[in-house]
Amino acid sequence: MWDNTPLKDGERLLPASCSLGISPCPNDTYIFEALIHGRIAAPFSPRLHIADVEELNAKALRGELDVSKLSLAVVPAILERYILLNSGGALGRGCGPLLVARPDLEEKERTEGRIAIPGRMTTANLLLSLHGGFRGPRLEMLFDRVMPALCAKEAELGLIIHEGRFTYAERGLSLVLDLGQWWEVEKNLPLPLGVIAVKRALGRDFALAADAAVRASLAYARTRPDEGKKFIAAHAKEMDEDVMRRHIELFVNRYSMDLGREGREAVLELLRAGASESGVSLPDLPVFVE
Repeated sequence: MWDNTPLKDGERLLPASCSLGISPCPNDTYIFEALIHGRIAAPFSPRLHIADVEELNAKALRGELDVSKLSLAVVPAILERYILLNSGGALGRGCGPLLVARPDLEEKERTEGRIAIPGRMTTANLLLSLHGGFRGPRLEMLFDRVMPALCAKEAELGLIIHEGRFTYAERGLSLVLDLGQWWEVEKNLPLPLGVIAVKRALGRDFALAADAAVRASLAYARTRPDEGKKFIAAHAKEMDEDVMRRHIELFVNRYSMDLGREGREAVLELLRAGASESGVSLPDLPVFVE
């Protein structure tokens, strides 16, 4: 259980409670369940905020969260205020966003049709921009509204993330482009989708302790997977147990425990590409806590 005695970082006393933002997706709730429910030692007791990752991105831009899951695409804009952990992120191969469409589209509609996207600041939208092959107007919506929008003919194409990759075919949609596969071939690197960021103002010791706590929470989940099932299911958009299992198996991998050299290289590569795409200069600051 928690030891709520605040940690000391030099002469500063760190808060016993910090805001923690995660998405409702099964990979996040799986990784953080033990930390959230006090099953492991941690440097803080979390004030939990569960929200769509685009909302978390917006909150980080305003500096509202102490520790948060974020899309890689927003990181160039928040690096002066936040530093990245080596644990807890979403990175890998074969797990990237998919561009899908209704099968009845004409060829011109496949390149110039309206595209439903899960947010302007998502890594999926950044990858679509970096690819450059699709010129249609982009319609922002929550990620779980993208496929229904296509089926209702509110858009011609849809950018799907998370568990949508397991269910789009059931809705009669067809794959146009696997953006993760495109990135992997172009860069010969795994695709970084999301990372955990901590406010720099909380200090290095706190960030290191938070990094260790996230790893401990994931290790706990792997040894006692049944304990977090109700929490994961309560927040999942797709309640099918098999879909949740496949989601966790795909998005929680060796990079979730520690990015390692290759993972950090992949993050830096996409950060540079994202900064160039948005016209932002990366600050001359450490990117990862160490």
